[in-house]
Amino acid sequence: MSSVNSKRGGPLQGVRVVELTKIWAGPETGKQLAYLGAEVIRIESEGAIDGTRILGAKDFNNAPGHQAVNPQKLSAQIDIKNSKGIELILDLIRESDMVIENLRPGAMERLGLGYDVIKSVNPNVICVSMSMYGNDGPLAYQTGYAPCFAAIGGLTALVGYEGETPTGINIRYGDPTYGAAGTFAGLVALLHRRNTGKGQFVDVSAVETMTTMIADSVMEHAINGVEHQCDGNRHSEMAPHNLYRCSGDDWVSIAVASEAAWISLADAMGTPALAEDSRFKSLADRKANENALDGLVGAWTSGRSVGDVVSQLQARGIAAGKSQTSIDMISDSLLWSRGFYPEVTEFDGTVRPTVGPGAKLTRSAAITEGAPALGKHTAYVLGEILGLSSEEQEQLAAAGITR
Repeated sequence: MSSVNSKRGGPLQGVRVVELTKIWAGPETGKQLAYLGAEVIRIESEGAIDGTRILGAKDFNNAPGHQAVNPQKLSAQIDIKNSKGIELILDLIRESDMVIENLRPGAMERLGLGYDVIKSVNPNVICVSMSMYGNDGPLAYQTGYAPCFAAIGGLTALVGYEGETPTGINIRYGDPTYGAAGTFAGLVALLHRRNTGKGQFVDVSAVETMTTMIADSVMEHAINGVEHQCDGNRHSEMAPHNLYRCSGDDWVSIAVASEAAWISLADAMGTPALAEDSRFKSLADRKANENALDGLVGAWTSGRSVGDVVSQLQARGIAAGKSQTSIDMISDSLLWSRGFYPEVTEFDGTVRPTVGPGAKLTRSAAITEGAPALGKHTAYVLGEILGLSSEEQEQLAAAGITR
């Protein structure tokens, strides 16, 4: 099938995805599939504009939120509240491999785009449906955003300092994590179709995704009745494992995962005898005396340059890193050298860096295009994919169906 992205490469080259999504989690799934080489077509309309196109911006084509989650995608402007618009979308699904949607529960069915209808026009299509609780069960009707996902999934209750009330997660952790789960689910379904020739409906729950992030705590409660409490930055299988103040306002994260790393850290601190101290000799000893251990490590890092601490410990094979601000991250020479910030060209010709995929592949797809202007690829979708004439396209536009 012809494609404006046909020369990008990547493991998903030739896969076409129809995206009916809003805000962050759903678009994040589409973004990751696009980064793998799929042709991802966002269905949008000016009459039902996505929130990421208008939050914090006067120009919905230059909105930061939109630019962040939609690079390397196509945009077709089709009115989903019009019956002819629904016909066009079904025609497009007939020529596609996957549909992603994270609309409100029941919205796809009300629009005439339920899975039974989608499957009737394309029996082999994969439909990835993303909602807070999934598509069945007594709470399936509910909707929510990232803070809801994290709270109901159980994460919020575990985020905070020991002995204090949970503080919750101060970032929208739920959206990108849930979006990654949607991507994974879609890839598994594609592999299943390759092996069996069959498409399927994939039901991805945000709450269940969040719960998998704390599966060990959930299982320990279910099996042993253990109810975990907030414990700051500590880890049940590592000690030291915390953030420690350095000079200025800088902090360093240190994680000691083996006895060898602990001996090396004690030596780096100039106190090799600590490795043989009865309070700290084994992991169990260090966990039992963790407050004292953190005090000693914190006293050593205090007043030292975070860069010196990190380089010294990393040279010894000890996991250590600066607690980074956003400015630190975009200034990180290692991330730049590894191509984590590819440069993309926006619809208006502006070239800027964006956050790329978190892994490198042997067959990576080229990432060169920024987020699309609203409806930039409508003519491509209607003409090259659906085979409509210029006159037919003009009639649709005049009727407001493909503004």
